[in-house]
Amino acid sequence: MIVITNPSAVADEIGIIDSLFEEGLSLLHIRKPDFSEVETAKFIHQIKHKYRKNLVLHHHHEIAADFGINRIHFPETERKKRIDFNGLSGFVLSTSTHSIQDFNALENIFEYAFLSPVFPSISKENYNPKTNLSEDIKQRKNFNTKMVALGGIHSDNIEKTLQNGFDDVALLGTIWNDSNAIKNFKLCQKIALSLSA
Repeated sequence: MIVITNPSAVADEIGIIDSLFEEGLSLLHIRKPDFSEVETAKFIHQIKHKYRKNLVLHHHHEIAADFGINRIHFPETERKKRIDFNGLSGFVLSTSTHSIQDFNALENIFEYAFLSPVFPSISKENYNPKTNLSEDIKQRKNFNTKMVALGGIHSDNIEKTLQNGFDDVALLGTIWNDSNAIKNFKLCQKIALSLSA
């Protein structure tokens, strides 16, 4: 299961992040689009060193190696702008997509890709699916890249989402827009693990 940071600061954010890792979080995407390189570095410094291998950088990829981070993410706009992905060997790459057509067209260099929004977003107001992505994935042709559901994911729809063919889920609003971040994570994690058993 993947968690994405809230774009803006959250009370006790680092404490919550450390607790999420202690509860078994596998990957944390650091998505702070308004952070400078220095602010991003300060943020990473606060996270326990032993969890660096579980961090994924969305921005300021150039500092990843300085922190021993080997996972970088390309938002859709950055992926479409970049012509050459050579020189990134040693890094595990992921990206974002917003249609099954874009997902199917991905190069084989990405370990996984977000496909969003699957449901009406919890964290972004009026950000709703343009099509029924749970139906669209029947058109999936790309099986080299794991398909990760993002957007409106919570404990009531994880089971349906994974049973419909997504390989994994990413949580954002269900973690950061609620005072019960750890409780919500553990519930979602329990459901996902029960399906993979």
